[in-house]
Amino acid sequence: MNNTDTASTTTQTSEDKLSWVYLINLVFYLIPLILGNMQVWEIGVSLLTLIPFVYCYFWAYRSPRDKAHTPILVMIALGVLITPINTGSLSLFTFAGFFIGFYYPLKTAILSFFALVAVLGALNLYIGIEHYYFVTYGSLLIAGVGLFGVVERKRVEAKCQEQQSQSEISQLAAMLERERIARDLHDIMGHNLSSISLKAELAQKLLDKDQQVQAQEQLKELNQIARESLSQIRQTVSGYKHKGLTSSVMLLCQTLRDKGLSVSLEGDIPQFKAALETQVILSLTELCNNIIRHSQADLCSIGFSESATDVTLEVIDNGKLKQLKEGNGLSGIRERLSEFHGRLDYALTQECRFSIILPKQGNLIE
Repeated sequence: MNNTDTASTTTQTSEDKLSWVYLINLVFYLIPLILGNMQVWEIGVSLLTLIPFVYCYFWAYRSPRDKAHTPILVMIALGVLITPINTGSLSLFTFAGFFIGFYYPLKTAILSFFALVAVLGALNLYIGIEHYYFVTYGSLLIAGVGLFGVVERKRVEAKCQEQQSQSEISQLAAMLERERIARDLHDIMGHNLSSISLKAELAQKLLDKDQQVQAQEQLKELNQIARESLSQIRQTVSGYKHKGLTSSVMLLCQTLRDKGLSVSLEGDIPQFKAALETQVILSLTELCNNIIRHSQADLCSIGFSESATDVTLEVIDNGKLKQLKEGNGLSGIRERLSEFHGRLDYALTQECRFSIILPKQGNLIE
């Protein structure tokens, strides 16, 4: 479907009410019936002509470009037939001029306008009007209303393009959201599912060797990992909206303590906008999970501080990590923060220090 067809569809669906308003121009068709010296049968024929004309008007209004020529030609034919009786038919020709300007390229429309003027000239000669006001006024009206049709077509096409752009933006946003969800689920579940698979295989081998005590221990750990995974999935799906950053930080601190770490919480927890808050929670969760999996630490500190321009979140532990190879977890954190112009820094000295730095502007709740 081309732009003009789309414009026609848009006109039908969103601007149908305006079509009735435009019919007010038929008042010029009715003036000779009121002020002229016409016989009853002439008035009757003039009024009856309006029935097929209004039908063709809405037909043209709702037609695609490749089919609009038929109702336009019928409107012109009605104007030609009624002109010897009612010279107010100029109004019918202007409607035809509008649709010509609306549906066809400018060059085609201009040629069609000249053809309509020629029809008016032929009618003027046929009727025998002494003055050429019929042709002159008709030419001006057809040109003016026809150019209005061109402008209206441009407006509708621009509106359709805007709607298409908005649709494309919405589709892109949905695609990015799907990628974000996939990344979050991978960060949270990738390691856990690997651990579940390995422990299940180990438990099976221990059972095959009749080492039931060791197998039961593995199954207990497998059950614990599964429960933690389920909890993390529920938090991710709900977007943490029911907990917020403060409750999530408290939960992370308790999880670290349950794993045998001594945890301290420093500074005031800031309030972020909802979209950023979710990403901060996921990032802190990833950093705390890394401490549990890899650092072999027994001390951990989660701190919050503010400067004039930034908010800093720090996760520090006394782990024995000497070098760090970034994986999907840290890469995922960087991707989350980049959307909000934030960054992730880390340093490995006598302690492991991870810092999330976020600009205040636009991110804090006012």
